[in-house]
Amino acid sequence: MAEGTNERHFEEHIVKYLTKIAQPEFPDYIEKNNSAYNKDLCLIPEDLIEFIKDTQKEKYEALTVQYGPNVEGKIIERVAEEIRKRKTLDVLREKIRDRGQTLDLVYFKPSHSKTPEHSENYQKNRLTIIRQLKYSRKNENSIDIVLFVNGLPVVTLELKNALTGQYLHHSIKQYLENRDPKEPFLEFKRCLVHFAVSTEKVSMCTELKGKSTYFLPFNKALENYDDNDYATAYLWKDVLRRDSLLDLLQNYINLQVNKEKFYDVTSKALKEKEKPVLIFPRFHQRRAVQNLIESVRKDGIGSKYLIQHSAGSGKSNTIAWLAHRLSDFYQHADDSKALFNSVIVVTDRKVLDKQIQDNIRQFEQMPGTVEYIDENKSSQDLKNAIERGKRVIVTTLQKFPVISEIISRSKDKKYAVIIDEAHSSQAGESARHLRKSLSLEEAETADPKEKELDDLIADEIKKKGDQKNISFFAFTATPKPKTIELFGTIRNDCKEAFDLYTMEQAIEEGFIKDVLKNYVSWKRYYKLIKRTEIQDKEYEKKKTVRLLSSYVDLQDHAIEKKARIMIEHFVAQTQNEIQGKARAMLVTRSRLHAVRYKRKFDEVMREMKLPYGALVAFSGTVTDAETGQDYTKENMNNLGGRVSIPDALKLPQHRLLIVANMYQTGFDEPLLHTMFVDKKLGGTNTVQTLSRLNRTMAGKDTTMILDFVNDPEKVQEDFQMYYGSNYMDLEDQTDPNSLYDVINKIESFNIIHKNDLQTFAKLFFKKGDHKEKLQPILNDVVVRYSKDLDEDQQISIKAAIKDYVRLYRFLSQIVTFTDVELEKYYVFLSALFKKFPASNHTLPTEVLEEIDLDSYKLQHQFASDLSLTPGNNAMQGMTQGGDVHKPLDEMEWLTKIIMVLNDTFGVDLKEEDKVEFEKMKMNIYSNEELMSFFNAQNSKDNIQDKFNEEIDNELLNFINTKLELYNKLSEDKINLMFKRLWFNDIYDRKVRGLGK
Repeated sequence: MAEGTNERHFEEHIVKYLTKIAQPEFPDYIEKNNSAYNKDLCLIPEDLIEFIKDTQKEKYEALTVQYGPNVEGKIIERVAEEIRKRKTLDVLREKIRDRGQTLDLVYFKPSHSKTPEHSENYQKNRLTIIRQLKYSRKNENSIDIVLFVNGLPVVTLELKNALTGQYLHHSIKQYLENRDPKEPFLEFKRCLVHFAVSTEKVSMCTELKGKSTYFLPFNKALENYDDNDYATAYLWKDVLRRDSLLDLLQNYINLQVNKEKFYDVTSKALKEKEKPVLIFPRFHQRRAVQNLIESVRKDGIGSKYLIQHSAGSGKSNTIAWLAHRLSDFYQHADDSKALFNSVIVVTDRKVLDKQIQDNIRQFEQMPGTVEYIDENKSSQDLKNAIERGKRVIVTTLQKFPVISEIISRSKDKKYAVIIDEAHSSQAGESARHLRKSLSLEEAETADPKEKELDDLIADEIKKKGDQKNISFFAFTATPKPKTIELFGTIRNDCKEAFDLYTMEQAIEEGFIKDVLKNYVSWKRYYKLIKRTEIQDKEYEKKKTVRLLSSYVDLQDHAIEKKARIMIEHFVAQTQNEIQGKARAMLVTRSRLHAVRYKRKFDEVMREMKLPYGALVAFSGTVTDAETGQDYTKENMNNLGGRVSIPDALKLPQHRLLIVANMYQTGFDEPLLHTMFVDKKLGGTNTVQTLSRLNRTMAGKDTTMILDFVNDPEKVQEDFQMYYGSNYMDLEDQTDPNSLYDVINKIESFNIIHKNDLQTFAKLFFKKGDHKEKLQPILNDVVVRYSKDLDEDQQISIKAAIKDYVRLYRFLSQIVTFTDVELEKYYVFLSALFKKFPASNHTLPTEVLEEIDLDSYKLQHQFASDLSLTPGNNAMQGMTQGGDVHKPLDEMEWLTKIIMVLNDTFGVDLKEEDKVEFEKMKMNIYSNEELMSFFNAQNSKDNIQDKFNEEIDNELLNFINTKLELYNKLSEDKINLMFKRLWFNDIYDRKVRGLGK
């Protein structure tokens, strides 16, 4: 029979690797049989005693004086008793006291070579492996493989071989049904981790609880693979190796107390329960931290790393592990001090992320090594923490700019900066300021000779550029192109994340819900009429359409229709989900919309006599002209300041939450099951907003989205962008030379003179109290802007200046420029833009006085699973903007605008119709004969006749295949509008040269 075809062969294969193949001369593990294990004490006595005698001879001899010939038995009993009380991890890390002696039960790997005896003792740790361990005094049950450290059991493995028809779920079932957690050997915190292992998959848990035991996937990838071994070989070839297991015991495995607020039915109040959880890193968490540490060991200070880990990846713990590893990291064993003076953890939220705080605090093994600069502490506290060299500092990005001066004086300091949720704010002025403030490359000031202006500017450029005394570690689930370009690692001719845990893997492994599984789309149709007593006027079309659309959605009739659909859906479906505890969120487009929805929800829910109500969340005060009253979230929720909105949502009297730009990111409420969307979303905002539903909990089997605004295909596209990995080809990165193109464009307007730039730079960069002299220089340029440029030119130069500031601000974080002129332009144009008068493009609100809402209806489009497909997504770097002119917002009679709105919303094109329409578009644009008609030599009527003829020919193609679509587009009114709009678009571009 071929080897490897049954469970015994699988077991032998793993043991052989760990005891012989991995380290032939100095084996990782020694194999022993069952007789070495003491069932009463739950340990291997001979390993424990031999380790103590070998590493702590003097202490052993001192105890011999105390105990006499029974010394070994007494030590073993003492250790066993302490393990019963304190459990394994605590006795390994905190030692054992016995008759005045302090005994180490393990020696961890030292981070430096200052204590050679410690390194020697580390090598004397005894790692033992026992197969088919019979652990119980009650029965003959055995566990396939158990791993011991100095006699203490730490890891169990139950194996299954697919070739015998046994799979991962059989191994998990064995733990659930045949491994009694009341057995001393299996009680919580004694064995630290239990692995269910098949030839294809791995899962793990840290607490056995009978049939309620929950195993977490522990896979290398979506599909594990190994060219020359079992697919799960990474477990024994990497994770369970000697150095790795001891590292896990020292730096990763941790007892964490999770705090969770819940509604207590008995006391009818919110209570907080604490639950101890033994944290063992998931595979990608350990991999990310290990690889980051090794990269810093190899490359030293100054690199940037992007960790793209999906929601549900356990990011807070990964950040905590990384912060603590870096805080005591020696690049070389013989270094005199740790590589980093401080590790600074930055969260992008104004209120310090409580989860990050709690997680780092629980990994803090030495009290006082971590400083938390939250909203209750000042920037001075942050300065003090850095000056005192606190090992780990946790703060918010907003606090960095004010400490620039104090840190810039620390020329010899080195920093690791860990950024939580790296997005555009880290690519803006705050991040530039951070780089400047943490700069090692400060200009030497010992030379008494005053520096030339260009030297001063060159120093400023260095401060803003890539700094070699800072290492950046950026974490995000949804990297933007800027983030990839700034923090990405170059591999295979592209920039990509240093470590990746995808949304696809998180969903497949069950760590988050697929929120697009139940997606319901609604569409609104309405008809506006112009008041006959008011004379017709001209308005800008696009602005008027946008304004009228918002007007419609704010009408009481529209608010009520949608509110009733939402509430009725909640009552019929959502309220029964998650054992009747499910919550819902309504995302609105503005604060005023939120206020009106809250009032309408209250009214409808009272009418329906529901036993619960809705909360609302928005910032500041909203004055509603409809009632003449001022509204805040405080006076609308009436919580009396006793409880926060997130906590109030847990109470049974609050089941829905209406939000306007609040709680759309960073809000983790597992009870959230349904989201009503009445706001246009896009890009990362789509993913972050809808992902509020993705948190898992017991009993949460589904989620639901009811979307009244967004195109389902666009939503699907936004999620698809972040379903797999993101990368940027090197040739698609932002071109630094584009800055010169923008400068040429700005200079072509002739309102900025060379002496303006030089005089401004001389005043700006040289020390002294003369900054008021900058204002007249800028004022002169503003006068030329207003006097010499027409409206189109003003729009164009403002757009070019914004382009330059945006590009330089970004590129200065990647490239250290040597051209001081670029820096001069940056500071000058940044200031000049603020002095320009604001563009006057106000919305034509008077149009609202001229129309009435005649009819409004909502139509259910479809319910669907917006499925995502595996794949990687390319991103593009920043580019300069094209030529910008005054918006070509054609003027049309209000009656025509209303006709376009009503006709457009009335056609009711389905998704499959749009596909056919796109095909028709392609046919028309590729019709060379028709396109040749669009020239200035032909009369407009002649061109239009030809165009209409070709459109009618195209429509005939739909008679046999898409009769419904043919009927829609052939109906006289719609057909006329359809042809006219399309013809005008082509005619304007090809003949009139507009909109190119």
